[in-house]
Amino acid sequence: MSEPSILILSVDRDDDIGFKSRVVSPVLGRDACLAAANALALVDPEDSDLNAIFQAIKMYDELQNQGEMVEIAILSGNHQDMLSGDRKIVFDLDLIVKKTGASSCILVTDGVEDEYVLPLIQSRIPVSNLRRVVVTQIPNLESTYYIIKKIFEDPKIARVTLVPLGMAMLLYAIAYLIGYPEGATIIVFGIVGIYLLFRGFGIDETLRYFYSSLQTSLSHGRFSFVTYIVSLCIGAIGIIVGLSRVLEYYPSEESMGLFLIFVTFVYGSIGWFIIAGLIISVGKIIDSYFNEQENLGKVVVLPFFIGAIGIIVLGASIYTLSISAITNFPQSQVSGIQYLTLALIGGMACAFIGIYVQSLIKRWQKRTISAISE
Repeated sequence: MSEPSILILSVDRDDDIGFKSRVVSPVLGRDACLAAANALALVDPEDSDLNAIFQAIKMYDELQNQGEMVEIAILSGNHQDMLSGDRKIVFDLDLIVKKTGASSCILVTDGVEDEYVLPLIQSRIPVSNLRRVVVTQIPNLESTYYIIKKIFEDPKIARVTLVPLGMAMLLYAIAYLIGYPEGATIIVFGIVGIYLLFRGFGIDETLRYFYSSLQTSLSHGRFSFVTYIVSLCIGAIGIIVGLSRVLEYYPSEESMGLFLIFVTFVYGSIGWFIIAGLIISVGKIIDSYFNEQENLGKVVVLPFFIGAIGIIVLGASIYTLSISAITNFPQSQVSGIQYLTLALIGGMACAFIGIYVQSLIKRWQKRTISAISE
């Protein structure tokens, strides 16, 4: 293009245009964006992303009438997996910026959720303006009935609100059926608490990413699929060994406390978890070497960091248990301090070696690229 243009960008993070109207993103150009908006309007006229797309088209027309060099595009993520969806948005944005040569961006969204990707967009192209489209509704549509109806119809909202509520009611009923009504409240609060912690710390997103990586490895015939399966088996062994260590060191006459129970479990299982992590990282390194050598420098450091973290955690767990009142634990306080010291030194050394190997790989990649370009 003769001069840098302004990119008007509408982001549909949960991919309503793809999930509902089967429109494949990225969508580039006014006519294509208008067609995508019309397709979504015919399927779901109440979707707020529809208003954001029309607002983006309106801004495109206004700026073009003012003589500005302007482009318009729609990016969408993944309806089921937000993590992979955000990665898709970044990848598609790089393609759009490269194709249009845009120098700045005007982001049009329908709410806070789509604005989560704002830092990702700013890392690729400067965002000169942010426009949030707020839809005005009549009071009848804001009634309690309408809100409940939308909760039941929207799978994304239903998973967050109805799943924990239904789980709590089901567990309460099961507790009464098995003749343990006094523990019903404890069971309900415990399970729902674990669920909320999973959501709060993003563990569910990590599990989704692991599952999607497993699917990708299988569909592309990658070696990492085998290492994923092996690591799952080893991780299961680690859980069993950790629980057996808890039973071994748990005194029947008094309580250890939740913290010591957790540390004992970590002490028994961390070695197996380290092996599982190393196997996964080796699979990723092999796949990167044969299929994506540009990512080799990023993944080659994984086994070293996993080993470093595992060694430090093992040493810390040994030291903690050695100074605790556990009668059967084989290590004394003096040996516990020695293990902790050696673990800290070994962990830092392992991490340093990983960083050094990563730098060597990156230098090799630069030399290879230079040789090819010459």
